[in-house]
Amino acid sequence: MILLASVLAASQVVLASPDDRVSIAVASDGGSYSVTRRGERILAASPLGLELADGGDFSGLELVDVTRQSGRRELSLIATKANSARDWYNGATIRFRERAGARRSITLELRAYDDGVAFRYLLPKGAPVALRGEKTGFRFVGDPTCEVTEYSGSHENAFQTLKISQLDKAKLYDLPALCASVSGRTHFAFAQAGIEAYAGSSLTPLPDGLQVKVTPRPDRPDVAVLSPDGLRSAWRVVMMGDRAGDLIESTLIQSLSPPPKGDFAWVKPGKAAWDWWSGPIVGEKPTMERYRRFIDFAAASGFPYFMIDVGWALNTGPCCAADPKTDVTRSEPSIDVPALVEYASSKGVGLLLWLHWQHIEPRMDEVLDTYQRWGIKGVKVDFMERDDQEMVAFYVRLAAATARRHLLLDMHGAFPPAGLARTWPNFITQEGVMGAEYNKFDWGKVTPGHNVKLAFTRMLLGPMDFTPGGFRNSTPQSYKAQDVMPMTRNTRGQALAQFVVYDSPLQMVADAPEAYARASGFEFLEMVPTAWDETRFISGSPDSFIVLARRKGRSWYIGAMTNEEGRDVEIPLRILGTGKYRATIWQDGASANDVVRTTTDATRRDSLSIRMRPGGGAAVLLEPVR
Repeated sequence: MILLASVLAASQVVLASPDDRVSIAVASDGGSYSVTRRGERILAASPLGLELADGGDFSGLELVDVTRQSGRRELSLIATKANSARDWYNGATIRFRERAGARRSITLELRAYDDGVAFRYLLPKGAPVALRGEKTGFRFVGDPTCEVTEYSGSHENAFQTLKISQLDKAKLYDLPALCASVSGRTHFAFAQAGIEAYAGSSLTPLPDGLQVKVTPRPDRPDVAVLSPDGLRSAWRVVMMGDRAGDLIESTLIQSLSPPPKGDFAWVKPGKAAWDWWSGPIVGEKPTMERYRRFIDFAAASGFPYFMIDVGWALNTGPCCAADPKTDVTRSEPSIDVPALVEYASSKGVGLLLWLHWQHIEPRMDEVLDTYQRWGIKGVKVDFMERDDQEMVAFYVRLAAATARRHLLLDMHGAFPPAGLARTWPNFITQEGVMGAEYNKFDWGKVTPGHNVKLAFTRMLLGPMDFTPGGFRNSTPQSYKAQDVMPMTRNTRGQALAQFVVYDSPLQMVADAPEAYARASGFEFLEMVPTAWDETRFISGSPDSFIVLARRKGRSWYIGAMTNEEGRDVEIPLRILGTGKYRATIWQDGASANDVVRTTTDATRRDSLSIRMRPGGGAAVLLEPVR
């Protein structure tokens, strides 16, 4: 329906969510917007607009028309935190035109969901566009406290708890940024989606808020996006909920991303043995014996994959630049990849290969055809460390090319997710996080508090390849950095819980096979799934602890993690269906490397009492009793 006279007479266009609790209002001159939730102003009047490199910016806009839509559908999801997404929203497409001059048109597309709002810009086809950036900003009411992380190419920084007024004006900050309204009644996070023909973004702090900065192109620093015919920007997303943890359940990023095309039933989530984390960073040459040892371990543990990391390719050079002598279509003379594939296949294990992005980018088809011919199941591509338009296009091209060959894709040195995994479900996980690899270094950053914060921040955006599973556990006080057989700063209970709390359909089991031999709690890693039918936040906050539940079939798995403070938590079981369940609980034991396993019967009317040591956690399996 197109509304004209009444809208033109109003000072703003207001769009409310289906439950009428969330609304976004756009000024009739297209210059600003505001966001309200449950009667509370979340964003004050915040700027809108595009900055063009050619032809000057838009000015003197008038509202032409408004078209309203609504969506009421269930989306099927593949290998992620839920098997479906409730895509319910009210939408509006608002067209503006310059009053004078060239009288150019610009369109703003809005959506209001029960758990957030999103908008993007559209420029009509018929002419090329050179975009310098956006005027988009987020202006706050008061001085809210936020969880933020500094922007860098690797996107591997710790989150800090700061008020907006405390942000360093000389720095950029990454997505997501998670904030609480001044009243504390709403928690909200900024994200992006639909970047496949666009570029990534960061946030510039201002005295009263944040400003979007679209990453410039490396070949033209004055331009962020070049489009040959019109423009469709990324979605700017504001996720909202009563509690910070409620945002973990949100499927907004998936709803705002293009659906997959074709059959992806072949995508098989699961756990992978991995040979890099437990070994030295330099010096050790790979051998067929080492690889067969990890394959045997994966097979014995029921893991469908083994990730062969750096060192297998011919003339592998030192970290971290792409050595021009390296040939990723050939292996080192001592390594026979096809023979390893045959050996692994005989044991029900698929092989994944690591490679540097600059070794695959110029010869993508040749490299991937080689791997398909060998029988490889997927690739881990590393060290991109950019999110400009050219790099986003590389992600898209690689996701499509691997999908055509039924190869899984894991991106490291990567920007955080922005919905590409919805469009290409074989793009099964990615880094963009300060993960467990930092336990190898004495930098003191992958702390229990950091681990808890990740669940409320980075994990909101999509799969997170944290690479958990370190089984030489410690406390922050007893931890010692070592790059061979490294330790973690958390207990065994938290090590198990990470496999529930952290969302990654392809989940690395990071430690060496010998670390798991007769190890307390390893049986939980053997049984825990990596893709889920449903995700439910139970309790916690970014500065304390988290309890998260995920369902697979009729069984529920619960992960609980605490920061440096030990605590007792009560976990209500209202998530359960009717009838009786058998609860198996793994919680912190007498030492950091021990868990106590107990079983009890439970129903949805019961609760579980869990004790977590400092830096600790617990894992729970709830199975219906037949």
